[in-house]
Amino acid sequence: MKTVNIGTLKNELSAYLRYVRNGEEVIVRDRDVPVARIVPFRTANVSEEEAKLAAAGILKLPEGEMDWEAFWELPTGDVPREVAIEAATWAKGNR
Repeated sequence: MKTVNIGTLKNELSAYLRYVRNGEEVIVRDRDVPVARIVPFRTANVSEEEAKLAAAGILKLPEGEMDWEAFWELPTGDVPREVAIEAATWAKGNR
């Protein structure tokens, strides 16, 4: 992992991007305080369309695998009957 101050990065951007293309991370510092990290763009399991959307700043690619078990876990605890009825009524709308 390389570290670089902003001024040096501006002057030698191409060189630091070569490090990133080769799989290394670059930590960007402002007056020796870390402020950002440049990481390689990983395209594994990313479609061409998703890569284009990410490059355009429209889509943020996932940083890891989705934990579907945790996603579908229902919250624990009791919801008061009145709150449940109000939520169901609101969700139903004018139907």
